[in-house]
Formats: sequence, structure tokens, C-alpha cells
Amino acid sequence: MNASGQRPPEQIPFALEHRSAHEREDFWVSDCNRAAVAWLDKYPDWPGCALVIYGPPASGKTHLCKVWQKKSAAAAMESVEAMQDWRGGPVSVVIDDALRFIGDREKEEYLFHLYNFMQGHGVHMLLASDKPVAQWPFVLPDLKSRLMAAPAVAIGSPDDALMAIVLAKLFSDRQIFVPQGVIDFILPRIERSFAAMSRIVDDIDRRALSEKRPVTVPLVRELL
Repeated sequence: MNASGQRPPEQIPFALEHRSAHEREDFWVSDCNRAAVAWLDKYPDWPGCALVIYGPPASGKTHLCKVWQKKSAAAAMESVEAMQDWRGGPVSVVIDDALRFIGDREKEEYLFHLYNFMQGHGVHMLLASDKPVAQWPFVLPDLKSRLMAAPAVAIGSPDDALMAIVLAKLFSDRQIFVPQGVIDFILPRIERSFAAMSRIVDDIDRRALSEKRPVTVPLVRELL
């Protein structure tokens, strides 16, 4: 409060873009994601044209997609329009959030034809999703049978070591460098999920910006 007993106005935090690091060396390998990383490291020696990775939100699937896209020079398919307009020839493709194409006949037909093209030309397709293929609400049985037969690998819930690394990385992506004490304070007090870590880092960032305070244990304690 100021001399008149009034609380100073808070700074309104702008929704500034923060940039995530997506290089292979930025991805911390732990028991929960080791199998997924091993599959991507085996590329192009996959038993089929497609691989599916799945796991909870914010578990690193997008990061792995970016790493594999760079390694394989793959094209990103982010919409039906991208598939319609694609003239890239026989190159691999990566589809993050693959569920956006499932449950709609037209979209599934485009994905089905893309799969057949990949298979016919000996190139590869990486798909990522929050859910395993068995839980996708397919419309086309032929597409379902092909993707059900594709290798699939799960990313699990993070262990303590990975949670500490991910929290530090999430802060670093926002250009916030916090002492280890802050990480140690957060870990036992949040849900063991990648989504929870993303939320708490976002909340802390907004509070620190609005109050023009450094990220310290007292600030985090107020939020938690």
C-alpha cells in the first residue's frame, strides 16, 4: 500500500507470446517417455508406414513431433485444407492432434488416402493424440483397421525427476529463471500431470507480471 493507505494499481499482464524450445537435446528422457523416444530414434526403421504416439495433454507429444519433423524433413498436416493443397510429393508427414481428423467422414477420407499414399511410396506418417487409437471415434472402418494395426506407443505420467525438469523448462521458455527452491516447493503441491505444470507456470507468470515481482517461494505460496 502507498502512503494514503491505498493498494497500488496492478499492472495488466499482456498475453505475450513465449517461444518453446523444440530441439532433441531440449527433451528430457525419463521412464514415462523413453519408449516413445526410442521409436522416433529408430526412424526410418519402422515396421510400417505409420506410428502413433499418445499421452495426456502437455506431455511432450508436440515437442516430439517437432523433433521428428526436423529429423525426417516431414510436412506438417494441420488441416484438411493442407491435405487438399499439398503438392509435396513422396515425403513423410506429421499430424499432431490427429483426433481433429477423426469422426468426420470427409476428413477421414482425406486421411485414409494420405495413409495409402504414404504406404505406397515407402514414406512415413507420425500421428499424435491424447487417446490411444482404440478410443478414436472412427467413421471409416478401413481407416480404423489401418491405424489400429500401426505401432503405437504411450507417454505416461511424469516422475519426480521429469517434473522438475519440465517445470524448469516451462519457466525457461518464458524467459523466467527460478531458483531450485521454487521448483522444490511446487512439486509436492500440484497434480502429477503435464497439464497441471503448464497451468501453474502460466498462473505464476501472470501474477509475477501483474505485481512486478520476481518468482519466489512466497509468491508461489500465495497461489497454491
